[in-house]
Amino acid sequence: MTARRILIVDDEPNIVLSLEFLMKKAGHVVESVTDGAAALDRLGGPPPDLVILDVMLPGIDGFELLRRMRARPEWRDVRVILLTARGRASEREHGLALGADLYVTKPFSTRELIRRVNALLDGERTR
Repeated sequence: MTARRILIVDDEPNIVLSLEFLMKKAGHVVESVTDGAAALDRLGGPPPDLVILDVMLPGIDGFELLRRMRARPEWRDVRVILLTARGRASEREHGLALGADLYVTKPFSTRELIRRVNALLDGERTR
């Protein structure tokens, strides 16, 4: 199996370290950035297979970044998991309507997150 590339976009260092560890342990190649502008710069290269995206980011927030991703043909098929402390139903619906493949609220089960990441990367659509 070829290692999948995952981009983590989160401004909380502890979350980033935890996610990097989990994803690398699962056999994925991981990059991380701390804001939406840096994520856009990174997406300008070869797109990752999956983006784990926080909603509350400095500058360009996760919802806006997702909107921009889905507007670009070369980024439309990149899987996106919104991982956020915002748990209201309206925010979840908004994220999914913008094109997120999955909306996960913090705190989250690491085991469940890995399972869902792998399912998305294997082509399953889970909402």
